[in-house]
Amino acid sequence: MLVALGVSGGIGAYKAVEVARGLQKRGHDVVAIMTHAATRFVGPVTFEAITRHKVITDQWEPGSNADIEHIALASSIDLLLIAPATANMIGKLANGIADDFLTTLYTATRAPVLVAPAMNTQMFSHAAVRQNLDTLVKHGVRFVEPGEGYLACGWIGKGRLAEPDEICAAADTMLRPSTALAGRRVIVTAGPTYEDIDPVRYLGNRSSGRMGFAIADEATRRGAVVTLIAGPTTAPEPTVHELVRVRGAEAMSEAVLSRSDDADAVVMAAAVADYTPEAPAAQKVPKGDGQITLVLKRTPDILATLAHRRGVSGRPFVLVGFAAETQDVIAGATDKLRRKQVDLIVANDVSRSDAGFDVDTNEVTLIGEEGAESVPLQSKARIAAIILDRVERLLSARDVPIHQS
Repeated sequence: MLVALGVSGGIGAYKAVEVARGLQKRGHDVVAIMTHAATRFVGPVTFEAITRHKVITDQWEPGSNADIEHIALASSIDLLLIAPATANMIGKLANGIADDFLTTLYTATRAPVLVAPAMNTQMFSHAAVRQNLDTLVKHGVRFVEPGEGYLACGWIGKGRLAEPDEICAAADTMLRPSTALAGRRVIVTAGPTYEDIDPVRYLGNRSSGRMGFAIADEATRRGAVVTLIAGPTTAPEPTVHELVRVRGAEAMSEAVLSRSDDADAVVMAAAVADYTPEAPAAQKVPKGDGQITLVLKRTPDILATLAHRRGVSGRPFVLVGFAAETQDVIAGATDKLRRKQVDLIVANDVSRSDAGFDVDTNEVTLIGEEGAESVPLQSKARIAAIILDRVERLLSARDVPIHQS
């Protein structure tokens, strides 16, 4: 496989040398494209020595237009990998600005594109950068999330270039389409449940189903056989193997549990009601002058039941729960992970106006055995991809055989 390795001007450029070497060790051929700013951090001769190819640094180099080089390369590469990708580079890619060889190659190629951002923490969280990243997601670009720790600027936070092994693994996954989810049976729940008081009124919540729909869509794209079990929603439905519509918590429980024996992973993104009216009225309850007492009973705990079934069945499917909190988010989610005995909890603060319920963006914390990982505010499509990256790693670690129906 031929990989075009684009290197833009950030301190992380030195890691790109190891990325090139790592790709070669995995059997790929690499050609490097460097921006002028990148050459101020690492010399082109370094990449030439490693890749054994001429390094492209100038769109206007004499003789380079003889074969319209960026077009020739665009049609021959199997992957365009940009590492590091600065905020400036990401902005150009998102807005179709093609003012050097690398950005021109991006607009000309139809090969898959993988981007590894690297920048200051404040820059990475800036609204303009987040918008550009979301635009690239809509264009089909995949990402290797930056790491956390000490940055070259002296700050501590998220923004440094991911480690070369992680970048190479992500590139390898894109070059070899078979992912850990390919052929796997995945159940995803989405949206709210409505618990009827009478034929007119119900108890519900503000969940739109967008997060669950994004996960179902991304899992399908990765080759999984997806069953989506959704409560009442108005968001556009993704195309999946099976779509099951339910209304209340009891129906969602039945739909999930009846299909869980064949599942390789269950992602419980739905906001399932904890309580439901004990005795819904057959007719509309008339309005009176005084107070009304509504007796509620506990709904089935789907997540805990799934964990119990997994323990007795001997089939260790991956189990992901969500924790919608309004305070003490991490503490509440960590306690839920322990009590429910699941593999991963996706926690978010639903009191925010820009994350959680009924918006297109989210900011979450992934909590598992190895600790907590903060995922900054971004589109739910990108959040879905990050969650499923973790699911794939869990499946690969367990080496669970694909279920044969």
